[in-house]
Amino acid sequence: MTQLGNGLHDAANHEDALSVRETQLSMRRRLGVPEQNMLVTQGNLARTLRALGRLEEAMRMRQDVYFGYVKLCGEEHGETIRA
Repeated sequence: MTQLGNGLHDAANHEDALSVRETQLSMRRRLGVPEQNMLVTQGNLARTLRALGRLEEAMRMRQDVYFGYVKLCGEEHGETIRA
């Protein structure tokens, strides 16, 4: 699903990418995947929200991703810095 969402996003089919990314996030929550995988999925969703001009939602989600990485890896970790 990640590849499909990325492909749709890269092809500027942002509405379709949003649907795929939201479905993927919901599915991963139900399956209880590791937190780091959830953060990647949330980061991808935030990227698509930003592309759709939904800037407040995107910023809130990016902040959630950042603080998730802080909690998971610490402030100085590369994943946190990239978030």
